[in-house]
Amino acid sequence: MIDALQVLILGLALGGVFALMASGLTLIFGVMRIVNLAHPIMIIVGAFIAYWLFRSYGVDPILATPIAAAALFVIGIGLYKTVFEKEAANAKYSEMTVLLTFAVALCFDGLLGSLFSNTQRVTTPAYATDAFFLGDIFIPKGQAYAGIVSLVIIAGLLVFLKFTRFGTAIRATTQNRAAAQLMGVNVQRVSMLTFGIGLGLAGAAGALVSFIFSFFPAKHWEWIAILMSLVVLGGMGKIMGAVTGALLLSVIAAFVGTYAGATWSTMTFFIALFVILLVRPQGLLGDKVEEA
Repeated sequence: MIDALQVLILGLALGGVFALMASGLTLIFGVMRIVNLAHPIMIIVGAFIAYWLFRSYGVDPILATPIAAAALFVIGIGLYKTVFEKEAANAKYSEMTVLLTFAVALCFDGLLGSLFSNTQRVTTPAYATDAFFLGDIFIPKGQAYAGIVSLVIIAGLLVFLKFTRFGTAIRATTQNRAAAQLMGVNVQRVSMLTFGIGLGLAGAAGALVSFIFSFFPAKHWEWIAILMSLVVLGGMGKIMGAVTGALLLSVIAAFVGTYAGATWSTMTFFIALFVILLVRPQGLLGDKVEEA
């Protein structure tokens, strides 16, 4: 019983971080139908920003979270204006974005490789190797802090989407882009800022990831299928779905890794992606697709 509770706690702590990693991806897809294969490399960019600030100026990675988020927000605005805005009205836009974001990922992979090489890095604040002890149960401080901060950021995002005027515009654009435009919503501006917010969330996730996992530029290829499985399981474009999928799969992966081996822990995400596409392609919280 103690062992199961221990695994559950570890899975939930990591699940919060995975939820933040996936939330920006699902937000961008929900508003613009952009399948952003470059999202994981943007998380790596955020991790390198936190790493550089920590090594150069001693800035704690958690305190570096808003800095990384702001930097990625600016990068997101620039990318949207230069790469994605022109063809936004194209009927094949979603299909085109797969290739466009793949190209962006390759460019940033090469840039980071040139600047930092493909050596594994990790930030090392004191709490990264410390833990809380509750009887026979231990909770790694790094994972606990990262999970809590991630859930706070996601809660702030949900409040922003629900109670602000711009958040309402984002939700309207997500539900029906054409109708939102007819009602006076500037969907181009909403799309641009949402893309920036989505990458800002990736930057924040990267700063938190920097002291949980070791990272290097090419690691983003390992995260694409994991993040896609979280987004698809919860329902494409559904932030609460991404959070639910992240917590659920992270806990399952933790149990699988404990009792079947670390290799199968990662396989859990790939198998889940395969099964959910076969059984319920709209995801747990997604809207059912009506047959013609």
